[in-house]
Amino acid sequence: MRSESGLASDAAPLLRPAWDDLPGVVAGMSTRAGGISRPPFDTLNLHAGPPPGAVADDPVAVEENQRRFARALGAPPVWLSQVHGAEVVRLTALDLQRGAPRHRADASVTTEPGLACCVQVADCLPVLMCAPFGRAIGAAHAGWRGLAAGVLGRCLNSVCELAACPPEDVRVWLGACIGPAAFEVGADVLEAFGVEPLAGVAAPGFVPRAPLSHDAPARWWADLPGLARRQLASAGAIQISGGGFCTVSDRSRFFSFRRDRLTGRMAAGIARLA
Repeated sequence: MRSESGLASDAAPLLRPAWDDLPGVVAGMSTRAGGISRPPFDTLNLHAGPPPGAVADDPVAVEENQRRFARALGAPPVWLSQVHGAEVVRLTALDLQRGAPRHRADASVTTEPGLACCVQVADCLPVLMCAPFGRAIGAAHAGWRGLAAGVLGRCLNSVCELAACPPEDVRVWLGACIGPAAFEVGADVLEAFGVEPLAGVAAPGFVPRAPLSHDAPARWWADLPGLARRQLASAGAIQISGGGFCTVSDRSRFFSFRRDRLTGRMAAGIARLA
């Protein structure tokens, strides 16, 4: 595979983890390049349905974009109906026959070749996991709610159980997400992580933001990749890479819901080849 800092030469360019010593495993994350959707979904939007009351992309364009992503990744994706929770589902070959997302979950794992565990994002953190020799793989969608609910620990545990390996043997890659200089949050987010929100006081993963006025509520900058790394390390993972791309600051490369509101979705996926 290519370095995470490079783009693949496929029709749909992918960011790739630097896992060159794992033959038979493919993994990567799409950017907004390489598709056919028109603004504001330009160009590789992979999400067909809009939020309630919002404008949807052309479903024909999305279908072609998803085909390009699958071709670039090297395996057909199994999409989830993501709900910002911590549910982990085990995928089988039957899931490839069901078309539309069947599972309401924010992470998937599998031991079967020929299908990809995938998550869609547009600021939330995608996390890919691989046990030694690809014996089990997983993908997790980790926004702050999912992180606080423990989705990464549950996904890691599921991969370890399927592969009969300890967490320190699992490779973990963090994809592109909203960066720590762009993710402004309030006291409710700190409380979700069990942190007492004291105005002007830093906490692990949170830096105080200068108040806009004397009577403004306290705000913090949240480090989503940093929080993920901390949780993964607490769960026993030590082989963690990625997490250096900010979706908000790089408009030309990434979709960002916080920046644009009406926008497309990227995807990150991992698969064992047949």
